[in-house]
Amino acid sequence: MKILNPFAIVLLFSALAFSCTQRMDEPEQVETEKMLGYCVEKVQKTVVNLSPNDSLPRNIYPGQTQWNKVGIHDWTSGFWPGILWYAYEASGDSAILEAAQNFTAPLKGVLDVAVSDHDLGFQLYNSFGNGFRLVDDSTYHYAVLTAADSLATLYNPKVGTTLSWPSQVKKMNWPHNTIIDNMINLELLFYAAKNGGDQHLYDIAVKHAETSMHTLIRPDYTIYHVAVFDTVDGQFIKGVTHQGYADDSMWARGQGWGIYGYTMCYRETGKLEFLETAQKLADVFLERLPEDGIPYWDFDDPSIPDAPKDASAACVAASAMLELSEFMTDETVKLKYRNAAVSLLAKLSSPEYLSGDTNQAFLLHSTGHKPKGSEIDASIIYADYYYLEALLRLSKIERGIKLY
Repeated sequence: MKILNPFAIVLLFSALAFSCTQRMDEPEQVETEKMLGYCVEKVQKTVVNLSPNDSLPRNIYPGQTQWNKVGIHDWTSGFWPGILWYAYEASGDSAILEAAQNFTAPLKGVLDVAVSDHDLGFQLYNSFGNGFRLVDDSTYHYAVLTAADSLATLYNPKVGTTLSWPSQVKKMNWPHNTIIDNMINLELLFYAAKNGGDQHLYDIAVKHAETSMHTLIRPDYTIYHVAVFDTVDGQFIKGVTHQGYADDSMWARGQGWGIYGYTMCYRETGKLEFLETAQKLADVFLERLPEDGIPYWDFDDPSIPDAPKDASAACVAASAMLELSEFMTDETVKLKYRNAAVSLLAKLSSPEYLSGDTNQAFLLHSTGHKPKGSEIDASIIYADYYYLEALLRLSKIERGIKLY
């Protein structure tokens, strides 16, 4: 038997190490068009069994095959119409277009009652906003402008943010609260301000983002779920959680909302502090991902690795980082965020997370409200929405098309 000399052994192990490192550095791949086709096919099969009169899909629990539904006033009501608009954008299918129009129309009723929720962006921008982007229907445009004016009524100028959960203020004993989720609803205000609405809608959105940046975001760039303020002097009282593990823990979807929200705010304002914030939030998210690449519902749950995963957090973060990557002027940094997003999508597009024939959803293994024991290890409609949005964004990037 020939014995290698020590120098040859060193070279051999160096080569192996280089090979392994090279493989690890290579970005994972997603068959983008195939996965878009998967989503469109799932929508085509599902829509046949749904009617706008049956309300709107929200979740599917383990062991179930069909969507559990909610009414138009649920905060998630805009996601199914939004999925239909995205599926139409991906396919050009006229039957999906008809379904998108039919499921969007009932949401006008959200505007027929007094504003009792901060989630008008989730409800009406995802539905009417996406609809107006794809078909020139003036009623959609009017609905979005009306929704923005309604959301603006929740703004407290002393605090500098819009109020979250207005119907729950007394119950929660929070004088004025703002949650990180509300960053996503700002897109409604930005859109309205530049498309026929009043300039003050832009100003409200910017001030909300600035205030949230200095209160909801901790010095280490993890995020409180809720910021509580004094309504008299507007001072920040404390940061707490509602859906996370603890007041000082890193709730996974909340971190995703932050990345997404501040990336969008940079797009709409050009303010560098928003871009820098989005980057730092994304960096923390990526640094703390577990070995398998999909976040647990809260990064600080002491029961990890036995804690439930949250695919929805991965979907939100993937979609956000694809847009974030497009704002990077340094090619290395651009690829960092794009490859990270692709890696998340690759894992979500694996047999472990795809629902396949299990149920009507695209994905499995999301977590809604763990402390409440709600929607744990379920398929959830907003996971599907941001998964499809991320795939559409990736498809455009791959084809050299600007996202906005």
